[in-house]
Amino acid sequence: MTDPRMTGAWLQIKGKAKQQWGKLTEDDLMQLEGHAEQLAGKLQERYGLARAEAERQAREFRARMNWDQEQEQEQDTPDT
Repeated sequence: MTDPRMTGAWLQIKGKAKQQWGKLTEDDLMQLEGHAEQLAGKLQERYGLARAEAERQAREFRARMNWDQEQEQEQDTPDT
């Protein structure tokens, strides 16, 4: 079962990503849900950024939005 707080948090992250990088498509953003580490690759693909620059931007965005792999792993862990 999906926690509504997580759904709301994801919608906020998705909206902020769309604001910052308008070339990301809805499909791109859907693919990123639960896969924060793939953001840099999407930025490289859509904006033609060098790998280091794409990773820097993705890292800064994830930190600003508190969107990291640890939180995503918690989403996948069922409540006991």
